Amino acid sequence: MVSSAWLLALLGSSSQAYGLRARGPAYEAHPDRAAAVKEAFDRAWAGYYQYAFPNDSLKPISKSFQNDRNGWGASAIDALSTAIIMEDAAVIKQIVDYIPTINFDKSSNDDKVSLFETTIRYLGGLLSAHDLLSSGVSSGTYGINSTQLDAILNQATHLADNLKVGFDTPSGVPINDLLFEQPPRPDTSLTTNGLATIGTLVLEWTRLSDKTGKPEYADLSQKAESYLLNPKPASGEPWPGLLGTNVNVSNGNFMDSSGGWNGGTDSYYEYLIKMYLYDTSRFASYRDSWIEAADSSIKYLASNPSTRPDMTFLAAYNGRDDLSYRSGHLACFDGGNFILGGLTLDKPVYVQFGIELAYSCHETYTATVTGIGPEGFAWQDGSAANTSNNQPVPAEQANFYKESGFWITSGDYILRPEVIESWYYAYRATGDSKYQDWAWTAFKNINATCSTGAGFAEIKDVNAPNGGGFNDFQDSFWFAEVLKYLYMIQSEEAPWQVSATHDNQYVFNTEAHPIKVAGSPV
Repeated sequence: MVSSAWLLALLGSSSQAYGLRARGPAYEAHPDRAAAVKEAFDRAWAGYYQYAFPNDSLKPISKSFQNDRNGWGASAIDALSTAIIMEDAAVIKQIVDYIPTINFDKSSNDDKVSLFETTIRYLGGLLSAHDLLSSGVSSGTYGINSTQLDAILNQATHLADNLKVGFDTPSGVPINDLLFEQPPRPDTSLTTNGLATIGTLVLEWTRLSDKTGKPEYADLSQKAESYLLNPKPASGEPWPGLLGTNVNVSNGNFMDSSGGWNGGTDSYYEYLIKMYLYDTSRFASYRDSWIEAADSSIKYLASNPSTRPDMTFLAAYNGRDDLSYRSGHLACFDGGNFILGGLTLDKPVYVQFGIELAYSCHETYTATVTGIGPEGFAWQDGSAANTSNNQPVPAEQANFYKESGFWITSGDYILRPEVIESWYYAYRATGDSKYQDWAWTAFKNINATCSTGAGFAEIKDVNAPNGGGFNDFQDSFWFAEVLKYLYMIQSEEAPWQVSATHDNQYVFNTEAHPIKVAGSPV
């Protein structure tokens, strides 16, 4: 159902598998499709640059702006790595010229600064741009000189120097919300932080240390991570590798046993295998924790909808005895992460499971009127042993559930990337062109439904004609993630493309900014 000839061969004998891994699948680029995605990027950028720059986000319908990420130009920084990958010289110049002017000492309207969001968007975006522009990827094509490169890294370092106050807690587990007064300080009224917001810092902060030669940034993030790799008390780890959500910042102890691969916990698991890919010599313990989480997820969380046993989703949990059969678009990155883990570890079972997840999230797209997947959905588990945990199907969606294998709990689409992200990894693992076709169909549907005003806007109901109307907002991750994955799956081979043959030069952070793998060639 979801396999290709290459994957079927991969799942054969170990000798056959390793031989194929050495060669990898064959890929075919579609320049016309890639060009169409680039046109959408340029259109969205033109609207942002005219009506919102240098503020954070475009409001495409009212042709105005919103400073939702502290007023430092989130869309510009998020767009830069995508512009480099697309070889969009004019946009690259506009953003690179802007970077030295950002005042990272003050937040707009005195808004609190999220350590997590600022790390994945701004710090990750700056580090990625520096990696890409100072490597053979760009080869000086864009006329970026050493002074401009230094400014990018200096701004990243200055930002981290302001952010690092978040780690000033008794345990070293950071407080996520910061006040950028002078000097910056954490919001000490907060006593807990979340699994994802603690565990999705280590790639960017370690990369900053590796680039600057200053170990303090890596040390801070890795100390915080240590509480997640060795969770206490035992109730904070209901199954091996699967953790609770909230952590006490005073002592690093878990406060609950609830979690899953959904928002609030998701990218912790994502970064475990990505840290091992970043540096296999330093982060073997991260690999081991990912394997535990992956194995437990397959054993305890994998769930087949009662009306569609061909589909697989991951349940959420509140301890061992209370599973919740609810998920959403945000969690659909999980297929891509399992695929990446399988490729990295030479474990076809993870690749296969990831492809099953990617297929199932694809089905959430094909079932709706717009051809776009919903923000939230639920299902009834098909196993009789779990029927006591199943919630009833809403009467008005009974027929929809019978055919689709899920029902919609939140029908909006906020320009999220995760489903397309998993198709990208499935394509890179198998070379199967159907994943390119899935992505192309999704692009056409998103372009037809979300394009409005000066850019692209969120829609209110994916299962209503024309998306049920718009929300006047274009998030910065539209540039960083959605358009990047849509472009990469159709484009030519390049050093930043994910490799199926153990020669990755980059690893993508959770905002899809490619970070240079430690020790990879310049």
